[in-house]
Amino acid sequence: MEWTRSGDDVFVRLDPGEEIHTSLQGLANEIGFDAAAITSGIGRTRDSTYGYMDDDHHYHRRTINGGSELVTLQGNLARRENGDAFTHLHATFSDDNLTPHAGHMFEATVHVVVELHLRLLTEAVMTRCPLENSEFVALKFD
Repeated sequence: MEWTRSGDDVFVRLDPGEEIHTSLQGLANEIGFDAAAITSGIGRTRDSTYGYMDDDHHYHRRTINGGSELVTLQGNLARRENGDAFTHLHATFSDDNLTPHAGHMFEATVHVVVELHLRLLTEAVMTRCPLENSEFVALKFD
């Protein structure tokens, strides 16, 4: 991973083998920020797992085995109550037949490169807390 910063904007390049969630959480610890809007991401990933939450608050997962284009990625980063960085990401992938796959991104490993833009929210006070009777971890604003 390499990154550059201009004010509250951070531009990141992730390299082959790096997992996107893990890398962004590590970046939050390295730079020392608690909140960010992840405004864009593009690149090539492999073994990407995405899905959706049903009406009963349970996630359903699908995996694209092998490579796929990361067409769009957006989301946010906040800290859990214990201080750990937590990323909430949604993405659209395109398989090698150009079929789109979209939803909540659970995991994606960089295959060639992924480029991302983050806007640090230096004044924001927000925490990720579990919702009762749900797999979702919601934002709480202090």
